[in-house]
Amino acid sequence: MALLAPSLLSADFVRLAEDIARVEAAGADWLHLDIMDGHFVPNLTFGPPIVAAIRKISKLPLDVHLMVTNPAALVEQFAEAGADYLTVHVETEPHLHRLVNRIRELGVKPAVTLNPATSVDLLDEILDEVDMVLVMSVNPGFGGQKFIPASLDKIRRLRQKLKRLDRQVLIEVDGGVNQATAPQLIEAGVDVLVAGSAVFGSDDMKMTIAALKQAH
Repeated sequence: MALLAPSLLSADFVRLAEDIARVEAAGADWLHLDIMDGHFVPNLTFGPPIVAAIRKISKLPLDVHLMVTNPAALVEQFAEAGADYLTVHVETEPHLHRLVNRIRELGVKPAVTLNPATSVDLLDEILDEVDMVLVMSVNPGFGGQKFIPASLDKIRRLRQKLKRLDRQVLIEVDGGVNQATAPQLIEAGVDVLVAGSAVFGSDDMKMTIAALKQAH
């Protein structure tokens, strides 16, 4: 069974605490927090104070995805705010090994992310240092986008690579995850599904979360 991390980008920010309580009660495993800076991606979301506020009202692991141009300048603030996982894009960081190890020094689990056009082969030198790889199955920056089918082959290649290396690294996917795509993603080797509009737009959140987690 896959883990399910609802993306708070699709929540109602006027009723954020209520929406978090709803997904917790419905069976969510983690909370996925998209941090966008308006530079690396065209959208702008929220910063460490909101993460700290969420930390106070939820015991679920906080999966913080830094879609920012300069993640090294922000990891300490997000670690202090209560992140459990901190994910940085390989496209943004020339000193990835140093940054990943700094995240671990801060007591947070490090993860790396690949945009749709970024090859899994760029991970060869960093897989020994991370706890998770996030594969973007849409171009990052906005919620509700259409799933990119080529992501499935990318996930399969990453899973094969991890098996060869005998590395216990989680594979997470974000973008266009719903009841149609989840079975294919889990078959390809995904451990953690990030779903936004599919969860928060559902009339029966508990049923939707259960269906996504058990899809096969």
